[in-house]
Amino acid sequence: MAELGGPDGARDPAVSELQRLVAAEQQRAQFTAQVHNFMEVCWDKCVDKPGSKLDSRTEGCLASCVDRFIDTTLSITNRFAQIVQKGGH
Repeated sequence: MAELGGPDGARDPAVSELQRLVAAEQQRAQFTAQVHNFMEVCWDKCVDKPGSKLDSRTEGCLASCVDRFIDTTLSITNRFAQIVQKGGH
């Protein structure tokens, strides 16, 4: 079986690129799952009776719900970035 790194610890550029692509795909999958999650939560919270059109109250509720979800996600992400920059303290 081929090793991921050479004897001096250097990585094959093709392996590094593959790892980068896999990481990007994982992030995309996590983002998609998060979007589905907040849409489900917001739908359950805001939509009483699905119809052919959304009324203004439902539309406003969905927009506010999504905005709160995004703001919360950004706050958590920024906090984790601060922790990482400070070396985990």
